[in-house]
Amino acid sequence: MTHTPLDPAGMAVMGTPNYTHAMVTEGVSKWLHIAGQVGVLPDGTTASGTLAQCRQAFANIGMLLEGAGMTRDDVAHLRIYLVDRDDILALRQARTEFFGEDKVIPSTLILVSGLVLPEWRVELEIVAAR
Repeated sequence: MTHTPLDPAGMAVMGTPNYTHAMVTEGVSKWLHIAGQVGVLPDGTTASGTLAQCRQAFANIGMLLEGAGMTRDDVAHLRIYLVDRDDILALRQARTEFFGEDKVIPSTLILVSGLVLPEWRVELEIVAAR
């Protein structure tokens, strides 16, 4: 199975690190759709601060990928819900820590007025294919 970024000539270059307009996935025998993950720790409390919540949401995704017998390399799409535009840098830091500097993934970032609990700052959805 392969994931190939798709950014045809003639399309705008977004200038965002690790971004691609689309991903062509071939040879898929298994899909994983992960529901929105937030910065909730294993004990049920919410991590303190946006960076910590982003890191925990990615850690939760890592556990779900592992549980499905998949890895970060299998991620085909990332959807991000963020409460505050000022938190984009923290999100990018946590994303790079989780995926590495060179992992290119099509992603959608949506700024929202709030999430289910008022202390939640970020929610992440993933689609993976293997």
